[in-house]
Amino acid sequence: QVQLVESGGGLVQAGGSLRLSCAASGRTFSSKQMGWFRQAPGKEREFVAAITWSGGNTYYTDSVKGRFTISRHNGKNTVYLQMNSLKPEDTAVYYCAANEFIRTVTASSEYDYWGQGTQVTVSS
Repeated sequence: QVQLVESGGGLVQAGGSLRLSCAASGRTFSSKQMGWFRQAPGKEREFVAAITWSGGNTYYTDSVKGRFTISRHNGKNTVYLQMNSLKPEDTAVYYCAANEFIRTVTASSEYDYWGQGTQVTVSS
């Protein structure tokens, strides 16, 4: 079992930066593939970024490539999402997710474990 707790959200002006953190409980964090998803009001949850258990491979949705960076520290059981050059359209609740075996990293149905979410609001 894995429990995930996100932090680091907040209100920021367009062009600013935030770093989200996702702290995981459990001793099997290092074997989990991790992802970040977001959900804006009235919209479906969408994939943002993912990272393999070793950190050797990362994946991003096109709209955040070059602006967001996902990373992980297995010794601290934590995954991060560094968000730069934020835009108003990045406003959403951001969720951390995990699972051990994932075939399609962009599919939310592939992830068994989810955090409670953290709000990111970008003002124009």
